[in-house]
Formats: sequence, C-alpha cells, structure tokens
Amino acid sequence: MAPSDRKPPADQRPLNWLHVSTLVAVAILVGTELVGASWAAGWAIGGIFQFEPAISRAFEIGFGLIGFVGLYYFMRTAIRHESIRG
Repeated sequence: MAPSDRKPPADQRPLNWLHVSTLVAVAILVGTELVGASWAAGWAIGGIFQFEPAISRAFEIGFGLIGFVGLYYFMRTAIRHESIRG
C-alpha cells in the first residue's frame, strides 16, 4: 500500500457535519421519547398504587434515570454506526 493511500487517524479527520446534525436530531427525538415515556411510567406507577407524593416522585426520578441510561446506550451505538469523523 502506497503512503498516499493511508487514511489519517480518526482523531485527525475533519468532522462530517451531516452526520453530526443527524446524531443531534436523533438524540433529541429519541431522548424526548425515551425519557418522557419512562418518566410517565414512574408517574403512572405512583398513581396506580396511590403512593405518598415523595415515593411517587422517587419512582419518577428512578424511571427517568433509567430513560437517560437507555439514551446513553442508544447514542453510543448510533455513534458507532454513524461515524462523526471522515
């Protein structure tokens, strides 16, 4: 392989702004859906079982955090498949 055929390392390649904007849009869309649905699930469980307000809020926060963890893993996979460099 000739030296001119080699690709520069990934951290030296320029950003592909089309991929970056796609990933930002996906993060906003999926994040809103996932975190909102998980937060609502916590609210619904607190309401169905008629927990005290503090316990109900704890469920909302716990389910919301689960939604953020799911978003993290989703975005990690999305970035792996839609490279922002090169």
